[in-house]
Amino acid sequence: MTGNSGNTANTAAADEGPQGPRHKRDLTRRKVVVAGAGAAVAVGTAGALAAGAFAGEKGGTKPAASASADAGEACYRLTSETTEGPYYIDADKLRRDITEDKEGIPLTLALKVIDSETCKPVVNAAVDIWHCDALGIYSGYESLSTGGGGGAPTDAPSGTPTGTPTDVPTGEPPSGGGGGGGHEEPTDDERYLRGTWRTDRQGRVTFKTVFPGWYRGRTVHIHTKVHVNGEWTDAGYEGGNTCHTGQFFFDEESVLASAEVEPYSTSTTERTTLTEDTIYDQSGVQGGLLKLKYDQKNIARGVVGSITMAVEPDATHEGTDDAVQPGASTTASAEASASSS
Repeated sequence: MTGNSGNTANTAAADEGPQGPRHKRDLTRRKVVVAGAGAAVAVGTAGALAAGAFAGEKGGTKPAASASADAGEACYRLTSETTEGPYYIDADKLRRDITEDKEGIPLTLALKVIDSETCKPVVNAAVDIWHCDALGIYSGYESLSTGGGGGAPTDAPSGTPTGTPTDVPTGEPPSGGGGGGGHEEPTDDERYLRGTWRTDRQGRVTFKTVFPGWYRGRTVHIHTKVHVNGEWTDAGYEGGNTCHTGQFFFDEESVLASAEVEPYSTSTTERTTLTEDTIYDQSGVQGGLLKLKYDQKNIARGVVGSITMAVEPDATHEGTDDAVQPGASTTASAEASASSS
């Protein structure tokens, strides 16, 4: 699983203005360590959950084409590849319920994986997901994550710096947009909001988690990887290739609704909107935008997010060599330091 490393973690609070929270503005896993008995908590199938689980459900993303046309187009539109980010952990828990004891709006993530050329389900693939908690913290990297707690310093430093700094750097600044997407080694043993499970005969897999929060420089998102051509063993999933590395995104309406619910509402971190994010390619479902269902009057009851990923089973997309987009230094730094999830 991944996340964004936190080289800028210690400065995020200072970067926020005295006005307070600004988030309410308008607009490959090659081997998975099997968890102990009981870790794989059964979650209802995507069909049952999405078929009217909540009264007054609101769909976050509405396809423009009919269901049949949309399904046909999906076969020829590869789901966008993105950076892995610095917080991926290659060996984690084999489970569908990744919540552990984290607070937040319940989220059921119903995923389907298909072959982009044949449209057939990709069976027995290993699907990883990982994301930050409601306050922007990644497990395994708590000391590096920017997070959303706290605020600007209350006590300004006294005195004025004197003298002239020595050893002024010269030459070109490092490439990579201010942090790049290099992997960070875990700094702790926590593994909440991370998990892996296999797709069934229909290419489907369902996870139970919580609605992610946000951190400085990134919009709300979830990381994912799809591994195929490997082998499920007593030790987990071994071998094969990572055919997809991507991210899932949430529409602005749902994020603004979540920001009214604790603990999200306690965040003092400025939020990057979906249109401002430089990782999301603005292509809708193809780019990872989830279709969301929830009670529009009470999102705290829970959200169902669903998407179909069209992948190339024989390709390899590790997500470690993706170039940072020009002018994306803030996001790159966040993705590589704050927790690019």
